[in-house]
Amino acid sequence: MFNKMRALPANAGCRPNVETFTLLLSTVVRRVRRPPASLVYLHAVRSLSRQMKATGVVPDTYLLNLIIKAYGRCLEVDDALKVFREMPLYGCDPNEFTYGYIVKAMFQKGRTDNGLLYLKTMRDKGFVPSGGVYMSAVAALALEWRFEESREVLLDMLDSKRKPDMITYRTLLEELCRATRTEDAFQLLEELKERKRGALDQRMYSELLDGLHWISQPQQNSFPRRDRGSASDDRGSDD
Repeated sequence: MFNKMRALPANAGCRPNVETFTLLLSTVVRRVRRPPASLVYLHAVRSLSRQMKATGVVPDTYLLNLIIKAYGRCLEVDDALKVFREMPLYGCDPNEFTYGYIVKAMFQKGRTDNGLLYLKTMRDKGFVPSGGVYMSAVAALALEWRFEESREVLLDMLDSKRKPDMITYRTLLEELCRATRTEDAFQLLEELKERKRGALDQRMYSELLDGLHWISQPQQNSFPRRDRGSASDDRGSDD
């Protein structure tokens, strides 16, 4: 397909344009999910990006976001940032999707400090992350035992009317118990139940409470100590 495109006549009626590359990249990005299987499609993304520049096509924000999304899903954070920094050269402004793809990839890659920085920038600009972006942040911070930051992101998520899944809640609460902060875990659970915005429903509250009672029993306190410097790379919720 790419060879045929290069062989097209050079007259203006046959030259590829923004719509051409948007269509091709959309087709490729739909197949990009998780590494390592997605790496075969990463070559196609890079090839199309080079051809776009070689043909002088000026991309729009949507097209650049497709490229950033592909790199983000493959956890190629540096490549995603390179495209992000080139956006002003094309007169394009990053939007909530641009930041979301980069923030999520950073947390999944374990670049937690950078992820927090870009998440803060995103929120300062008034952009609201998707549920998947928020959940990746909450889990990654909790797994590094950065509980205050994880809690703040969780509360911001609830205030933004994004609903965490059960795994997100359990990750934060169970890591508190692993860090011998069981009382803090119970207090946080009660705080989540009593919130006016984004309060836990009764079913989720009961399940989480039962889990905390079980996990806090003396005979269950022999958890292996987690490496506090490693973040979760296995949260794969889609954007």
